[in-house]
Amino acid sequence: METKNVTNTNCESDAAMIKPLDSEEFKRQGYMMIDFLADYIGNIGKYPVLSKAEPGYLRKRLPACAPHGPEPIESILEDVQDHIIPGITHWQSPNYYGYFPSSGSIAGFMGEMLSTGFNVVGFNWMSSPSATELENIVMDWLGQELRLPKTFLFSGEGGGVLLGTTCEAILCTLVAAREGKLSQFGKENIGKLVVYGSDQTHSALQKAAQIAGIPSENFRVIKTKRSNLFALTPDSLLSTILLDVEKGLIPCFLCATVGTTAIATIDPIGPLCNVAKEYGIWVHVDAAYAGSACICPEFRYCIDGVEEANSFSLNAHKWFLTNLACCCLWVKDRIALTKSLTVNPQFLRNKVSESKQVVDYKDWQIPLSRKFNALKLWLVLRSYGVENLRNFLRNHVKMAQTFEGLVRLDKRFEIVVPPKFSLVCFRIAPSAIINGVSNDTNECCNGKLIYDEYRVNEVNRKLLDSINSSGDAFMTHGEVEGSFVIRCVIGATLTEEHHVIMTWKLVQEHANSILGQGRKIMREDH
Repeated sequence: METKNVTNTNCESDAAMIKPLDSEEFKRQGYMMIDFLADYIGNIGKYPVLSKAEPGYLRKRLPACAPHGPEPIESILEDVQDHIIPGITHWQSPNYYGYFPSSGSIAGFMGEMLSTGFNVVGFNWMSSPSATELENIVMDWLGQELRLPKTFLFSGEGGGVLLGTTCEAILCTLVAAREGKLSQFGKENIGKLVVYGSDQTHSALQKAAQIAGIPSENFRVIKTKRSNLFALTPDSLLSTILLDVEKGLIPCFLCATVGTTAIATIDPIGPLCNVAKEYGIWVHVDAAYAGSACICPEFRYCIDGVEEANSFSLNAHKWFLTNLACCCLWVKDRIALTKSLTVNPQFLRNKVSESKQVVDYKDWQIPLSRKFNALKLWLVLRSYGVENLRNFLRNHVKMAQTFEGLVRLDKRFEIVVPPKFSLVCFRIAPSAIINGVSNDTNECCNGKLIYDEYRVNEVNRKLLDSINSSGDAFMTHGEVEGSFVIRCVIGATLTEEHHVIMTWKLVQEHANSILGQGRKIMREDH
């Protein structure tokens, strides 16, 4: 057989081999990127807080196909400025008051930069010892500042792990609780396991229950009452548990919350744990937003009773200056968690892991791979120090109190629930909507009683939309007992008191317009 020389005749270009990690080019582009982001942060207050982009806007602006050849960073950053930034809702804006904050900082950014630059994958100790050991240390540091019991630290039987979000923390702990119950009652009884939360608990619990295989009919949403400030009460939990036990079901998991999403309710951890432990229920405390504040002695009471819980989590990327994503989860019994999440394939086996002298964080989470996120939290704690972090949090609470005071001075508005931490929930009061239309409470507008909750909700929804559409501020809403409330959360790193005062003036201006229009429409309809 004749041998032929084979050459690559399909090469479409003689382009030079790329150098993705050339140190000099990295330095040049890195300086350029820092300048770009510094300009963005310096001018962020000038952008509309809520993006005005329409669905599909970006596809109309960018090419349909990826570029065949390289493009310079200068051109790419120009497109970021022209096309990407218009589609951003600016979470770092000083006029951002929506959802809960995603506070960033120089230290958080630098920690992220270090993590990204090292680009290590710390799934077990051997893959990067410093990634694992620094995480052990900073989780103990923060746990100590929260005055968590020793059982939640590595010096006890527990320990801490950095995950992406609270959704992961709830799912991981629910899986641990599930496996504990199934080992006791048999895996065939998974259909009998019951998960408990309140009507204020984050939807992450429901999603975790779905993923963990808990039947939807066994997911309990316990109603809360205004008389208890919408907190989950031990009595209501107990009565729900007793009904389930009578049916032959198995109580498994309770999610208590410190700082609920809509109104920042604080569930009574200790009393709930006292009920739960009688039935062997795993109690997870979700303090995603408010947990950071508990490093302040004056707020520590909010997690009293945590020593009786099984797990506790907070999001350092919300209100602790640690750029996204950084959820801190502590567990009282690390073996209970790792037993439920461990797989040990041959390619990951090594003498150090088998010696049981180290932590392999792959066994503390859902995915295998993980970033060196401990660097971010470490830099934040070291760069600012605990006392400065406390004062940062206290300043936001003080600004929220300023906003609350301004709301109370305008009799057209009402505070719907007592403010907690840095969240104020308010609305235009029903009396302000009725006032000037008619003193007759049976007056109608399009078949609806003027004073009814529907009308009040619609006016407040219109107010929120008007504020957000202006681009001058951004807030979000919540619902409590059927009432639509506007949530103003102080938490953006750049927010100062003058921003808060100007935002309140903005609210008043839009309320003036809406209330005037509403009265005119109501009179015309009547």
